[in-house]
Amino acid sequence: MSEFEDKVVVITGAGGGLGRSHAIEFAKRGAKVVVNDLGGSVDGTGAGGAADAVVEEIIAMGGKAIANRDSVADKAGAVRIIQDAIDAFGTVHILVNNAGILRDKTFKKMTMEDFDLVMQVHMLGTAYVTHAAWPIMYEQHYGRIVFTSSGSGIYGNFGQSNYGAAKMAMLGFMNVLALEGASHSIHVNCLAPGAATRMTATVPGRSDDVADPDPARHPSLVSPAVLFMCSEDAPNGVTINAAGGNFSRAQVVVNKGVKLGTQANYEDLALVAEELLDMTGAKPRERRTRPAAPAKT
Repeated sequence: MSEFEDKVVVITGAGGGLGRSHAIEFAKRGAKVVVNDLGGSVDGTGAGGAADAVVEEIIAMGGKAIANRDSVADKAGAVRIIQDAIDAFGTVHILVNNAGILRDKTFKKMTMEDFDLVMQVHMLGTAYVTHAAWPIMYEQHYGRIVFTSSGSGIYGNFGQSNYGAAKMAMLGFMNVLALEGASHSIHVNCLAPGAATRMTATVPGRSDDVADPDPARHPSLVSPAVLFMCSEDAPNGVTINAAGGNFSRAQVVVNKGVKLGTQANYEDLALVAEELLDMTGAKPRERRTRPAAPAKT
């Protein structure tokens, strides 16, 4: 019997690619899955029945699932996603925020409308759905949440300023919620995936065949990391890179730095620039385990 047996799992953007793979893997292990997907195109336009197709696939293999076609970028729609889980299965134990779109261009050529929409879907959409699920997890003293980040945000990628900004924002969001949820056994982590999907197929220079992907770039090779971050023994506040069956942890580190005192000025700093930028012996900065000052909960 799997530890995911009868767990209620909500996965956004699960009509294909990574989200579909996550949904299938949870369902195989007895989880009850809410498959959310607007069913639109990669750029966020249109709608369709992608979620229904994945639900049919899960039911055909003996699993339990329902479909939801709401947009995560709509506040009311985000609430309905979680409400559908409650109406069908009683609660929410696991939330995998996976929904996303692409509108790639160099920043010089990008419109602010395209920048706003990508931020709306990725960052705000993640916040909207998480905000709807948070009180439920808090009350039941249990929850597992995954934010889908990307190497485009963590490390950078040409022509994806909107996408990269949204994906790096996931790490800041995770860092705070990992602290706020810890006392109620809510673990929040980030995934930085690499796989052949219809989204990556649109990235210039890529030649991913979504219908017949390279086995080394199959979405199913990313899903083990998601299940790990949603397990009973899940870490809290970590970022995991997953691609092609290879898994690693990404973390911000801080170097020793320089101490110039309260009379520091630019000229002094310029003289020790090499030491300032030297990352030899850099170490992770300790995360605070409690607020520095009383905070409203």
